[in-house]
Amino acid sequence: MTILSAASTGDHVVASRSLYGDTHLLLKRELPRLGIATTLVDPHDAHAWAAAVTPRTRVVLIEMPTNPTLRLFDLGPPRRAARSVGAILAADMTFATPINLRAAEHGVDAVIHSATKYLGGHSDLIAGVVAGSAKLVAGVAEMVKLYGASLDPQTAWLLERGVRTLPARMERHNASALALARWFRTVPGVRRVLHPGLPDHPDHALASSMMSGYGGMVSIVLEGGTEAADRFCRNLRLAAAAPSLGGVETLVSQPRHTSHSDLSAEELEAAGIEPGFVRISVGLEEIRDLQADFAAAASAAATPPP
Repeated sequence: MTILSAASTGDHVVASRSLYGDTHLLLKRELPRLGIATTLVDPHDAHAWAAAVTPRTRVVLIEMPTNPTLRLFDLGPPRRAARSVGAILAADMTFATPINLRAAEHGVDAVIHSATKYLGGHSDLIAGVVAGSAKLVAGVAEMVKLYGASLDPQTAWLLERGVRTLPARMERHNASALALARWFRTVPGVRRVLHPGLPDHPDHALASSMMSGYGGMVSIVLEGGTEAADRFCRNLRLAAAAPSLGGVETLVSQPRHTSHSDLSAEELEAAGIEPGFVRISVGLEEIRDLQADFAAAASAAATPPP
């Protein structure tokens, strides 16, 4: 709705290559049907943004931290590129939440959240949120009425309830995810751990300067590739192998099966989703119980069946 409120036939979108899988589908399949072209760029290439925009660019679209590789990048280049042609800078900040990163303070015009996730926080609603100027929000609201993506009163009430506990929940999500990320580095069979709070994360310094907390997401790469990842997910007992994220319960997914299932093998590789990749949304359970569950699953993943 944000894109459609700003762009029409003949217009252009510049977007980060690192986006949620269905956002890729929107850009690649749906927008061309409406005559809206998209150029994808490497978000870490500071020069790519200015090179990609044109006089017809109406939206520059980013996501941060990225799903599911948890990367961050300097917002200056996409912001300046958008300003240079009069486009809006739109950012999906679902993983960051407003608690950990306030995107408007960094010049983002349209701050987008999947409220299904952390804002709701209990895995019992489907909703989206766009924040920005009164003019921008009015344009989005018009598209929402046209396309029917409106909340019913019960869902709106559930979302309001969830937002009331967001600060307290995020404090626990942040602490537990960082503790688990550190612990996963000691677990046999885990080849890589991705979390912005780890000193060896490529964007650790940027995350430390921009964010109030490192977030509740942890991604790991298991030795043994896709088969090991399948065994890991099958052997979970406390955590649930399921899509979605940001709820009070710990959810584990393989992006190749869920959020990025429509990407080709080449696109998965370009997105940094290698064989054995598992994304973990850390919930509010006792950390020792989660460690016990993940240790058992990792042990099973490292032991192929006879």
